[in-house]
Amino acid sequence: MLLTVPMLILWMQISQIQQNPRFLLLQEGEDFTIYCNSSVALNGLQWYRQRPGSGPVLLITLLKGGEEKQKRLTARFGEARKDSSLHMEASQTADAGTYFCAGAQCSQSTCDLSPNLAVEPQEQPLLISP
Repeated sequence: MLLTVPMLILWMQISQIQQNPRFLLLQEGEDFTIYCNSSVALNGLQWYRQRPGSGPVLLITLLKGGEEKQKRLTARFGEARKDSSLHMEASQTADAGTYFCAGAQCSQSTCDLSPNLAVEPQEQPLLISP
């Protein structure tokens, strides 16, 4: 199986989020971890998967430092709320897609969620083959 995860850069009003590694190549059944780092503390962070030809699907929302586990996914949000990771156990062909994070910054009663998401057009989605 071949897994490829592109890095996405999300711009917010005063923050930049960077995701790495740029690509992952895995065999089916292998684990992988993706990291997101922000230049400023975030009020919340979301992890998404997008399959070719479909819209993004929310996987996990993190609103405070700590860890959340859902089936084979484990997401962590650092106590300083500037870093996060998404770990998947035993990847499967059904996990194919592009994985990305988005961060929220809030002030008083409004929140901004990464308004200028951009994906490099030459990037390849996460690919999984037996």
